[in-house]
Amino acid sequence: MKGEPGDKGWDMMQIIGHRGARALEPENTLRAVERGLACAGWVEVDVRLSREGVPVVIHDATLDRTTEGKGAVRDTPLVELRRLDAGQGERIPLLSEVLDRVGHHGGLVVEAKEEDSVPATCSLLGAYGTGDVVLVSFHPAALTAARALLPGLATGLIISRTEGNPVEMATRAGAGTLLPRKDLLSKELVRAARRVGIRVIPWTLNTRDEIHRALALEVAGFATDDPCSAREWAEGMRD
Repeated sequence: MKGEPGDKGWDMMQIIGHRGARALEPENTLRAVERGLACAGWVEVDVRLSREGVPVVIHDATLDRTTEGKGAVRDTPLVELRRLDAGQGERIPLLSEVLDRVGHHGGLVVEAKEEDSVPATCSLLGAYGTGDVVLVSFHPAALTAARALLPGLATGLIISRTEGNPVEMATRAGAGTLLPRKDLLSKELVRAARRVGIRVIPWTLNTRDEIHRALALEVAGFATDDPCSAREWAEGMRD
């Protein structure tokens, strides 16, 4: 995919399907990605490594919640991961499969759950093309490492704590996007970020009131578990 994140309106307000479309389909599965893309311009997935170091799409460090498996993802061989049911007969996808499925149909936000997943993840992103991909993480070092490997890659810092200055943290990490947990969103944060050219995209907004409040603060976008309802609510505010 060519160009910059703005190619699919990244510089405009974006609805991002969280874990694909977590409220509608089994999270972080190909089915969820497809459902999310049907309603949103972008989808987000989480990446961890199998025992062999292959990037796979799953949120938790363990298999217990989202599959019938047990134990740590990183301790499990890929062949065993691929046998597990991730919900409604879906399998744990490879990141490469998600990249193929998104194709030219939308944008992709990839969350690096662990710093050591960055080299393998960036290897795939580099082959795919980074124009419509944003790599995000709670770990500033992961963003620094990603940009060293792929200088043109857009990155975002996720925050969920009140400690420190989020805008300064994002600036130090070289992130173009700040993704605060919804309770950390404020007019002051949006204004401070905008002054230094950083987009603000809160997570995870799942009610009409949450979305209308965020849009009133002029955020760049938001992540939601139900991108289909979210689009209706956002469009209703603009009418």
